[in-house]
Amino acid sequence: MSKKAISMLIPVLVVLVVWFIPAPEGLSANAWHFMAIFLGVVVGLVLEPVPAALVGWVGVCLVALMGIIDPKPAEGIKWALSGFSNSIIWLIFAAFMFAAGYQKTGLGKRISLIMVKFMGKSSLGLGYAVAFADLLLAPFMPSNTARSGGTIFPIAINIPQIFNSTPENEPRKLGAYISWVAMAATCVTSSMFLTALAPNLLAIDLIAKSAKVSIEWGAWAKIMIPLMLPLFLLTPLLAYIVYPPTQKQSPEAPIWAANELKKMGSITFKEIMMLLFAVLALVLWIFGKELGIDATTAAISIVGLMVLCNVISWDDIIGNKGAWNVLVWFSTLVALAGGLAKVGILKWIGTLAESSLTGLAPLSLMIAMIVVFFLLHYFFASVTAHVSALVPVFALIAVKFIAPDQLPAFMILLAGSLGIMGIITPYGTGPSPIWYGAGYISQARWWALGALFAAIYLAVLLLGVFIFV
Repeated sequence: MSKKAISMLIPVLVVLVVWFIPAPEGLSANAWHFMAIFLGVVVGLVLEPVPAALVGWVGVCLVALMGIIDPKPAEGIKWALSGFSNSIIWLIFAAFMFAAGYQKTGLGKRISLIMVKFMGKSSLGLGYAVAFADLLLAPFMPSNTARSGGTIFPIAINIPQIFNSTPENEPRKLGAYISWVAMAATCVTSSMFLTALAPNLLAIDLIAKSAKVSIEWGAWAKIMIPLMLPLFLLTPLLAYIVYPPTQKQSPEAPIWAANELKKMGSITFKEIMMLLFAVLALVLWIFGKELGIDATTAAISIVGLMVLCNVISWDDIIGNKGAWNVLVWFSTLVALAGGLAKVGILKWIGTLAESSLTGLAPLSLMIAMIVVFFLLHYFFASVTAHVSALVPVFALIAVKFIAPDQLPAFMILLAGSLGIMGIITPYGTGPSPIWYGAGYISQARWWALGALFAAIYLAVLLLGVFIFV
């Protein structure tokens, strides 16, 4: 039997085994059957025998067809399609269009090359150039795969080759350092901004449903930027100390970047328009609440303007497979997560948690929850799967034991760990396989560096519990 066939069979077996186990006390048979399908979906997202969006789609269809949520067909389909009307999902979709604008106009590439030109005279400077290029793109690109893997990688991976540093020839000369800094930096920026990682947005939607806590862009920024910015500034230097390149100076890199910029020519009108639209979106995401403008309304309106001004075309929107894939994927996961509450599973988990955690001091509980939530990512190859499986459960436990005035800050810190936890493994987040696949860093070295940086990143995040909660 092929590996793909086995990975397709395992989720099915999980569903069947759980389905026929008698429902635990306190849960109806219907709720337990929903749990069986939900667990099968989570296992499917981890193994990914078929595209992840299809895994969620099949799960929703099974629940609706069997009338598990509601025996009335009209109510069943209403639940199945509920995720597609979710505003957060459309904010993610709109942000993908911003990413398309950066790539199509060449603005993302220009920003990266400018960073290299002005900061790339030394190896440490190159590390900061790669990191800052990611930082400037992060608020508008919810796919760190598109940002780091699609925009930064094609530029940064050329730099070591200027110095004859390849995976086969002196990888430590420069290539390994650049690869690690790029990977570590994108993990930090993914936590820094709510819109820098699509699962961040999925997590806050699940938190709103499970914990009744609404998290805005500005509220996230007030906590995560002060925590992540010092960490971001430290990352290239830390990598330089613990995993130093043998080549310390890189005078050829700025010359190469300058030549690449010459090939691009002067900044175009479309690039200027893209920059203005990005700034407008950022302003409205930060101050929109005071102005009475919803973040998603602002985003989709600006996307409309981008099309009207020909920054991107309508074909770019309807042809963006990645954006539509994420829309279907996350919409089905939102529906399934909502189903957990609808059939009573979350209430049941909350009751169990209450009996086992009673007596634990709130501060100890918060630290323990963040540490466990973070370390469990060793078992996930997808941040989205991690969010879908764990956020509703952790949110419910938090509601039971954390004071209402402390809850919003804690939930931001919990969700804020999603970006930085991607550093743990070579498969921890979207761009990981891209940078690992470049071949400059061995698997053993990646795991060791991942453990070290994860410990530092987690320590800084836990500091936020004492400062903000």
